[in-house]
Amino acid sequence: MNPSDPYPVPTRKKVALGVSGGIAAYKAAEVLRGLQRAGCEVRVAMTKRACEFVQPLTFRALSGSHVIVDDYAPDNPDPIAHITFSQSVDLLIVAPATANIIAKFANGIADDFLTSTYLACTAPVLIAPAMNTTMWQQPATQRNLKLLEEDGVHIVEPDAGEMACRTIGPGRLSEPDRIVSAALEMLNRSPAKDLSSEKFLITVGATREEIDPVRFISNRSSGKMGFALAEAARRRGAQVTAVVGATTSKAPSGIDLINVTSAEEMAQSVAHELSSATVFIGAAAVADYRPAKRSDQKIKKLSESLSIDLERTPDILSQVSSQRGDGLLVIGFAAETENVITNAESKLSSKLLDAIVANDVTRADAGFDSDNNAVTILTRANGNAPIQLPLMSKTDLADKILDIVVHLRAQRTTTKTSSR
Repeated sequence: MNPSDPYPVPTRKKVALGVSGGIAAYKAAEVLRGLQRAGCEVRVAMTKRACEFVQPLTFRALSGSHVIVDDYAPDNPDPIAHITFSQSVDLLIVAPATANIIAKFANGIADDFLTSTYLACTAPVLIAPAMNTTMWQQPATQRNLKLLEEDGVHIVEPDAGEMACRTIGPGRLSEPDRIVSAALEMLNRSPAKDLSSEKFLITVGATREEIDPVRFISNRSSGKMGFALAEAARRRGAQVTAVVGATTSKAPSGIDLINVTSAEEMAQSVAHELSSATVFIGAAAVADYRPAKRSDQKIKKLSESLSIDLERTPDILSQVSSQRGDGLLVIGFAAETENVITNAESKLSSKLLDAIVANDVTRADAGFDSDNNAVTILTRANGNAPIQLPLMSKTDLADKILDIVVHLRAQRTTTKTSSR
């Protein structure tokens, strides 16, 4: 077992490749071949305009399968191809994705085979836009791309360079090998809906413990990691509730939000929601102490020093572990500055967690306020053996953490079955 990828998934995947009508359509052939070299089975769908740049025969020869342009064409062997085509694959890729096809996807228009396929698709979707620089930069295009991102569509942004129209700037289709790499990264994650039976309760952001009406004690947290976990769990089919403190990041769509301020409020909200959860992840930076007494008025700066008595806040992770129902998985985080593994092992044991995600917050390239992180994960089921994950985006890290949740659930289910 490779410690950097402890729970691999099968590499043989089925991919649908959609080709829309732009000058970069010929590059889709290179995307197809790259996917085939990686062991993928690829079928192709084209828009009618795409056929003006590359003939379907090209893709039929490369893929060995019928290329679908029109559901109603006499040579189409499947009368409901937009359903069977889209719901029997592990990934739908559209390359190139023109401004027109992006607008149709974003607004639910299904007036040809490819757009109907997108609406009927139950697999993850990856698009690689390609268009004139001015079209790419238009607010309407950017708005449509934002809508697709919120819907869970992954986007390989175009490269900058000289276009066929001699314009220089962003908009040129990304290199085929980059598109293939993005596709393989998605395919090597766990299946898209492998968490559909789970209900996640995730704490996100920092708590604030008020000293007076204008001052507070808090911890550093952007909320990026917690929201990345919430988004990844939602995308993989789970119901997600997030109890959210102070953050500088935007919450993803499709999750239930409960906004709180203090550790006490967060603890109360978690306790209220816990009975319906099957997985709890404590990703929030909860302040360990609060002022023993809050001043009702702003404390004036009248002396050179100020003493404040502090008291412990509720230990949410310990409370969750002590109150857990049958089957609840409890995952914690440990932000450490020294002895990362030792401190994480201690927290894993003392709080009776199923797993803990530890990171060294002194690293300049990861952690607080960064889009990236490098962590070590320990699980009780794995005998506390450290699983070290290299520096990666928090989006990718979220899926790695959820892969371990899937593994822990499978172990829990197997143990329960064998004990009967």
